[in-house]
Amino acid sequence: MGPNILLPTRANSPNPHAKFGPIVTLRVGSHRAIFIADRTLSHQALVQNGSLFSDRPKALSISKIVNNDQRNITSTSYGPTWRTFRRNLTSDMLHHSRVKSFSGIRKWVLHTLLTHLKYDSQSNYSFRVIDRFQYAMFCLLVFMCFGEQLDDGKIRDIERVNRQLLQGFTRFRILDIWHKEEGVISYVDALLNLQLLEERRNLNEGEIVTLLQERLVDEIREVLGEREQREVKEEDLQKLPYLKAVILEGLRRHPPGHFVLPHAVTEDVIFNDYLIPKNATVNFMVAEMGWDPKVWEDPMTFKPERFISDEGFDITGSKEIKMMPFGAGRRICPGYNLALLHLEYFVANLVWNFEWKLPDGGKVDLSEKQEFTVVMKNALQVHLSPRK
Repeated sequence: MGPNILLPTRANSPNPHAKFGPIVTLRVGSHRAIFIADRTLSHQALVQNGSLFSDRPKALSISKIVNNDQRNITSTSYGPTWRTFRRNLTSDMLHHSRVKSFSGIRKWVLHTLLTHLKYDSQSNYSFRVIDRFQYAMFCLLVFMCFGEQLDDGKIRDIERVNRQLLQGFTRFRILDIWHKEEGVISYVDALLNLQLLEERRNLNEGEIVTLLQERLVDEIREVLGEREQREVKEEDLQKLPYLKAVILEGLRRHPPGHFVLPHAVTEDVIFNDYLIPKNATVNFMVAEMGWDPKVWEDPMTFKPERFISDEGFDITGSKEIKMMPFGAGRRICPGYNLALLHLEYFVANLVWNFEWKLPDGGKVDLSEKQEFTVVMKNALQVHLSPRK
């Protein structure tokens, strides 16, 4: 068995894997938490032996309230229900044709965001850009979930109760919010029509709420031509390799989660001559893999150019894992392509439309803190000037 140690933080102690090896165990009473930082072992577990490592651990009581007793894509056990939920999302909502059908609402949200930022730029004071970003992304995701361009007041209401998690979110009746617009198929449409074949029933409202909640939160996590063209269009993104490199380098250097959600095994597994007991949680250390000096030269430096030279880089890790901000294997985030599209589209347009400057005496603090995801410890404060 591996050593039973507490994992020290990067700030106050060296990496425990450098001393104890690529697999470290943390014991809390009778429970064991396994931490894997090695990219090769992660690939063996998540990709080559995905069926063994694709389950989820039993949730704590408070977590069961939030995820409706683990009845969503993220937390449900590996099996028929999970496959039904995921297939519904990927085939109905994340299919290329469906993602393309939302291009109009992405453009509307972008123009709304740019209008708000232009208003902010008229002030002599710096401001927190994250507040505008989060609201814009929320507007986009609300439309994708409910199929309607809701007014500002209702979006604020949904945003408020979303922050209160499931207890507050259920104050809304789903069918009171949902209205079907002609030509638009929303996530609610797909969920209302979904059947759990093994249970021979449709989803109940609690399950629909949980799946909508998951989509909103995960997507929030988990965000050029001549000057006469004021918008970088989605079809332009394929012509911008450096933009893609910047996005990938940001995800490598500052992944939104330093761990993927815990995995679990349903039976004792001998892995790399190491016994992983049934009901242990298995954690894969995303940040450590993205900062591995054996893979990335000068890993703590932000260098997008490294992805220009690595044209064949695969963020899914199907052949090998170099970094895994969206996870890997069977439980990789199903919306990673949509997340990359949103990041590229909005970052390109924000850079194209504004000059970004720090206030006098200001600096960019890239230290991090943990909230729902990992965020900047001190939110970015900027002065914006519209480009001419």
